[in-house]
Order: sequence, then C-alpha cells, then structure tokens
Amino acid sequence: MKKIILTSLLSISFSMTSQNEVQKRNNFKLEIAANETQQYVADIPEGPYFVKDKILQIYCGEKIFVECEIESDSISKMKVVEKNNFPERTIVIEFTQNSENRKEISTELWVKNPFSKTLKYEAMMFTPNRQEWRSTSILPIMPNLQNFEHWPHAIVTLVLGNWRVE
Repeated sequence: MKKIILTSLLSISFSMTSQNEVQKRNNFKLEIAANETQQYVADIPEGPYFVKDKILQIYCGEKIFVECEIESDSISKMKVVEKNNFPERTIVIEFTQNSENRKEISTELWVKNPFSKTLKYEAMMFTPNRQEWRSTSILPIMPNLQNFEHWPHAIVTLVLGNWRVE
C-alpha cells in the first residue's frame, strides 16, 4: 500500500511539474517605439523560447520564468515555466521599454539570480534602427540578487546564452 501511495504521489508531482513547462511562445504582434517618430511593428511567430540548448531569446515586453537544474556547480538544464513554483532555482527575466519621452527611449532588462553563486551570461541585441545582431556587455549578478541593465535606445529582442554560475 505504501508503495502505491508513494508511486501515486511521485506521478502527481511529475505531472504537475511538466504541466508548468511552456514549450513555446504563442505568436503575437510586437510594437515598440523605434525612435522619436517611428514605431517598429513585427508579427512574432509561434516558436521556442530556447533557440538552441540554453540560448534564450526574449522580446521586448516579455517576462519569463526560467527554471534551472544545477549539477556539479553548472547549469545543466533550463526550461521556461508558466509559474515560479521553485523560486530557489528559477531565474526571473523581464525585458521592457520606456518610451514615455520619445526623445529619450530606453530599454531595460531585469534578471533575478536565485542561486547562492554569481550568475553570468552573455547577450546579443537586435535593434530596430540597425537591423543587425550586435554583442552587448552584461554585468555578473551576485548571489540572490537582481540586476538591472539599461540601454539608451530601442531593442527589439535579446539572445541570452552561455549561462553559468561561479
């Protein structure tokens, strides 16, 4: 009887965890301020958040919960989840634009590090004005803290990769 109950509980737990995983983002219309007078509009198709293994693409306006598994002091698995059920292993990422003053458009990235070690990653940006991918610098995030990155211009999307804890 104990074996049946334990098996049932493990099944329910596994089922609840997998139901929380988000396999791909839904299609949506992205609209941001490109500059003082123009808007940038794009139809973003349905697709994966992770464009390759542990390489995340985030669009302006998105907030994402990335649940991680740590093995041997490195991030072994990452997945986007709907709810932050495990805050001790979930990186919270929010990417926004401030365009209230069209002469001073800015883009912000907030990343919360839930780990007891420094979180590091690399980033590339795609801007509406240049229409090309460019590397950008990112500061390491100290243990259990949140980091704020700021750019004084519009950014359509970021690709975040080479995630690691040190």
